[in-house]
Amino acid sequence: MTDERDRTRADAVYAALLERQGEQWVQPRVERTRRVLELLADPQKTYRVIHVTGTNGKTSTARIAESLLRAHGLRTGLFTSPHLERFTERIMIDGEPIADAAVADAWDEIEPFVTMVDAELVAADDAALTFFELLTILAFVAFADAPIDVLVLEVGMGGAWDSTNTADGDVAVFAPIDIDHADRLGETIADIAAVKAGIIKPGAAAVSARQHPEAEAVLRTAAAAAGATIAFEGTDFALAEQRLAVGGQQITVRGVAATYEQEYLPILGEHQAFNAALAIAAVESLVGGGTQPIAADVLTEGLSQATSPGRLHLAGIAPTVLVDAAHNPHGARALVAAMRESFDFDEWGVVLGVLADKDAAGIAGELLPIAAHVFATAPDSDRASDADHIADVIEAGGGAVTVHHALADAASAAREWAAASDRRAVMITGSVVLAGEALRLAAEEDWKSGWTS
Repeated sequence: MTDERDRTRADAVYAALLERQGEQWVQPRVERTRRVLELLADPQKTYRVIHVTGTNGKTSTARIAESLLRAHGLRTGLFTSPHLERFTERIMIDGEPIADAAVADAWDEIEPFVTMVDAELVAADDAALTFFELLTILAFVAFADAPIDVLVLEVGMGGAWDSTNTADGDVAVFAPIDIDHADRLGETIADIAAVKAGIIKPGAAAVSARQHPEAEAVLRTAAAAAGATIAFEGTDFALAEQRLAVGGQQITVRGVAATYEQEYLPILGEHQAFNAALAIAAVESLVGGGTQPIAADVLTEGLSQATSPGRLHLAGIAPTVLVDAAHNPHGARALVAAMRESFDFDEWGVVLGVLADKDAAGIAGELLPIAAHVFATAPDSDRASDADHIADVIEAGGGAVTVHHALADAASAAREWAAASDRRAVMITGSVVLAGEALRLAAEEDWKSGWTS
């Protein structure tokens, strides 16, 4: 009975958040979030922080770093977005989604201050606090209440004016930076890098994946201006070796403090090996100040327990169905490389659904070389691009396509198509929303029991 009551309370919190300006409604106004946090005595300053930004790989890098920190015996928090199935996944404590009671209690704690600041904003003819601003505040309070030792914090969008930038990151982490959200972050890689560089705090450490030269130059300049150190993949640390292994891969990483030989990472895709190298450098920088190696048993445990739900996620067998949240051309490019590297199928059926603010043509352009047939659909979102539009994009690129307005229909058609040969498989991709929907559908229809017509 208590569990049901707590779930009802947590669901009411999410409903209250959804009444706010949506997750994609973003203004450069970090001071509004800061105002509420100051009234709450700055809970985000009660733990150490690894702050992660970039265009692709943020969530996987954050999850691997959190697993490594937990293996050190630290009590961890992990804040990522968006969620796949339920919003409590965004606020993880010691590797588990926050308890319903804890998230509801945190909301009760912040609500009076939210009402106060909303009134101030309305009086100043400004918009009330948004979904993501409030979610960030809620998470910071919940982490302080837990309490945690260290938070791995993923930026929502950009960096400098993102509501997560009210936290002072001990380590700033930069996954690969590419063009995305150009209407909000800038039309060039240098412009986007400048916004993301805003998470570098005075005297902090920064670590970065290999970047376009213009992004690297911006990050180096920003780090120097903040009196921060910065380590770059390829120069200061590197993925030295990577090879496929059962259920994952073996990696050798030259970290900022030591070289780690032949470690097992239970996640597929070479891009995930690069994410792991970045996560290792981040943890070395936080725990050992960049000079102390991670103990061998700690590293082995942390990597072996790392997960990346919704990324090359096996959702069905006979036929094989994989789900991946790739939602921009850079992510789709990495996905195709991983499909070619990790699997030995002759033909792929691709179920594709994309949100309207994403580059559908760019995503399709990356996927078409590997797609024997595309099953165009739409995520269950009011921001979804119409399935007919996706089909038009595929046809313009010379691909074979059929239209299915609901994911359930698209997935059924794709699985039936793949079941005709053991050399065929299905990939469902194009959106985090679609990935979450697919994983729920796979569980409901028990795709791991195989296809039945």
